Amino acid sequence: MNLIIDVGNTSIKFAVFDLGKLIGKIVGDIGDFDMMLAQVLKSYPKIDQAIVSSVGKLKTSHIESLKNKITVLELSHKLKLPFMNLYATPKTLGVDRIALVSASVKQFPDNNVLIIDAGTCITYDFINKKNEYLGGAISPGIRLRYRTLNNLTANLPLLNTQLPEDILGNSTQSSIHSGVVFGVLKEIDGVIDEYVKKYSHLTVILTGGDTKFLSNQLKNSIFAHPNFLLEGLNFILEYNSQ
Repeated sequence: MNLIIDVGNTSIKFAVFDLGKLIGKIVGDIGDFDMMLAQVLKSYPKIDQAIVSSVGKLKTSHIESLKNKITVLELSHKLKLPFMNLYATPKTLGVDRIALVSASVKQFPDNNVLIIDAGTCITYDFINKKNEYLGGAISPGIRLRYRTLNNLTANLPLLNTQLPEDILGNSTQSSIHSGVVFGVLKEIDGVIDEYVKKYSHLTVILTGGDTKFLSNQLKNSIFAHPNFLLEGLNFILEYNSQ
């Protein structure tokens, strides 16, 4: 039984896999690490190994506490990976992106796959049917765009995410919603269109915190998969345990 720990920019996820299937998940703040770990290990006493993926700040003491209880693998570009990494700067490739690409290898082998992770940032990652990871793109996510408009201007308010009724905003609030949300949707559809021109038989995965909000608004055909990153981490753990 595997424990998957995904430390993001704003939260931490604990997921439990058994025989390749997700059987439990909790989400909380990084400061609640010890409490969440104790809760998971109590609920699933058969956990014997874990993988930690951290793009946020996780204290060394948390890692050491975990290692005192079970076998721990820390994700980095140095691990054995199930794909050929052709990124020009492999040391700077985020562990979350490594996990997403690994998941695509597991679920869509021998395919051209574009993985779009819509969270704090929107990341685009492409792996071809030869199992070569070529790179992608990074842009601001939905909430980051709302916050940037508020933080870097004198008079624009901070709004909650909302699907605009029309692309034509007739007030400051509706104009912000239109600019942010339609901007993201048009960006994602535009990126997909460019990949389709270059690579035939493209499989597109949409994952991340904004998956549900975005999935029904895109014109392109996609697979919406909110747990794709967790499944990729589990696959990497299994791949390195063989």
